[in-house]
Amino acid sequence: MKLEKQSSQRNDPGGFTLIELLVVSAVIGILASVLVPAMQGVRSSAEKANCASNMRQIGLGIRSYANEHSGRLPKIAHGIDEEESWIFTIAEYLGNVDEVRVSPADPQFENKRRHRAATTYILNDLVFLQKTDGFTGLPSGPEPSLLRLNEPSRTILAFTGAVRDDPNQVGFSATNDHTHAGRWNSWSRVTNDISPDLHRSGARANDRTNGSSNYLFADGSVSNFQAREVKNWTDSGINIANPEGFRTH
Repeated sequence: MKLEKQSSQRNDPGGFTLIELLVVSAVIGILASVLVPAMQGVRSSAEKANCASNMRQIGLGIRSYANEHSGRLPKIAHGIDEEESWIFTIAEYLGNVDEVRVSPADPQFENKRRHRAATTYILNDLVFLQKTDGFTGLPSGPEPSLLRLNEPSRTILAFTGAVRDDPNQVGFSATNDHTHAGRWNSWSRVTNDISPDLHRSGARANDRTNGSSNYLFADGSVSNFQAREVKNWTDSGINIANPEGFRTH
C-alpha cells in the first residue's frame, strides 16, 4: 500500500498574517495623517468663502438701506429688543436673512440660528455710532451717514464677532451688536470684541494668531486678513476700526 504524504501547510485564503495587519494599519495611519488636515483645510476654505458671501450681501443690505434713508446707516443699540438689532433692520434687503446672518464657521452656529436677532457679524461703532458729549450724553456730532465716509474702500463696516465662552450667550446685546473699538489699545481688547482667527484649520492658538477673518468694507468689498497681521497692526498702534487711521494699502 502506498501512503501519500499530507502537507503540513494550511490553505486559509481568508486570513491575514500579523505582519499584513500591521502594514495595513500603518498605511491607514499615514493616509489619515495626510487626508484629515487636507479635509480640514478644504472645509475651512469653504466656510471662509461662504462667510465672505454673507458679508457681501450684508454690505449690499446696508447700502440699500442707506440709499433709501438719505445716506443714514442702521442704528446700533444697547437694548435687548430684537427689533432694534441692525441685522433685523436690514433684513428686508437680504432676502432670506437666516441664510446670511450666521457664518458656517461660527462655533455657535446652531444656537444663533435659533435666535432671531443673533448674528456672527458686528458693526464698527466708530462708523455707526453717533458721537455724544461725555458730560451730557447728548449728540455732539453728525448722524452717521454712508455719504460722509471719505474713503469707503478703506473703511471697515463689519467684523466677525468674538465667540463667547458661554455657548448660550448668543442673544442680541451690546456685546454682539457692535464693537467698542475706541478701547482697542491692546490685542486682548481686540479679541474681546472680534474673532480675527475665526477661519482656521487647526486648534485655536493661545495668542489667537493662527487663522484669519473676513472684513466688510464700506464700498461693499470683503477682504481676508491673517490674524497675525492684524495683531502686528494693533501692536504698532494702528486701530483697524478707525477710518481715519487704518490704511490697507
